[in-house]
Amino acid sequence: MTGYYLIIGISMLVSWFVSSRLKSKFEYYSNVHLRNGLSGKEVAEKMLRDNGINDVQVISVPGQLTDHYNPTDKTVNLSEGVYMQRNAAAAAVAAHECGHAVQHAVGYSMLQLRSKLVPIVSISSNLMQFVIMGGIVLMAMSGNKIVLLVGVIMFALTTLFAFITLPVEYDASNRAMKWLKDTGTVTSEEFVGVKDSLTWAARTYLVAAIGSLAQLLYFASLLMGGRRD
Repeated sequence: MTGYYLIIGISMLVSWFVSSRLKSKFEYYSNVHLRNGLSGKEVAEKMLRDNGINDVQVISVPGQLTDHYNPTDKTVNLSEGVYMQRNAAAAAVAAHECGHAVQHAVGYSMLQLRSKLVPIVSISSNLMQFVIMGGIVLMAMSGNKIVLLVGVIMFALTTLFAFITLPVEYDASNRAMKWLKDTGTVTSEEFVGVKDSLTWAARTYLVAAIGSLAQLLYFASLLMGGRRD
C-alpha cells in the first residue's frame, strides 16, 4: 500500500497548495471594490434577470466558500462573505453560481448528465473505500478479485463524475466572465480579479479529478496483478 499512500500524500499536498492560493486570491480581490457598488446578491439577481430567469431565488448561507446552485429548489446559495460584499471576488462567485442556473435553464447536457449520476455516485462514494480495502485483503488471502473489481468499478464512477464536473464548472465560469464583461458590470481592472479568482477556483476541481484518476489507476493495477506493496 506504499504506492497508495504516496498518491494520497501528493494529492493532499497539491490540493492544499491550490486551496491556499484560492483563499489568498479571494482575500486579495475582496479588497478590489466594485465601482458600481453592487453586492454579490445584486450581481446574481442582475445576471439572472438578464438571462430571462425569473424562478430562481438568491439566498444567503453560512460558511466560507459554501456557495452553490441548487437545481432542486432553484436557489443560488451565496456564502455570507459573498452575499453582501461589493468587490471583485464576490462578483466572480455570484456570477459563477448563476452560470449554473443558466446551464440549468438552457438544458446544458453535461450538467444534466452530472445530475443523473449524483444518486449513484453518492452511494458509491460512501461504500467504495470499504469495498476496495476488503477486496484487497480478500485477494491477498485467497486470490479472489471479484470484491476488488466491484470496488474499482465504484471508484471509476466517482472518477468519471469528477471529470464530468470539470466542463460544468469551466462552462459556468466562462458564462460568468462573458456576462460580466459584455454587460460592463465590472471594469477592465475588476475583470482581472474576476478571471484570476475563477481560474484558481476551477483548479481545485482539476486537482480533485487528477487525484481521483491516480488512485483509480493504482487500484486497477492491483486488480490486474500489479505490485501489492
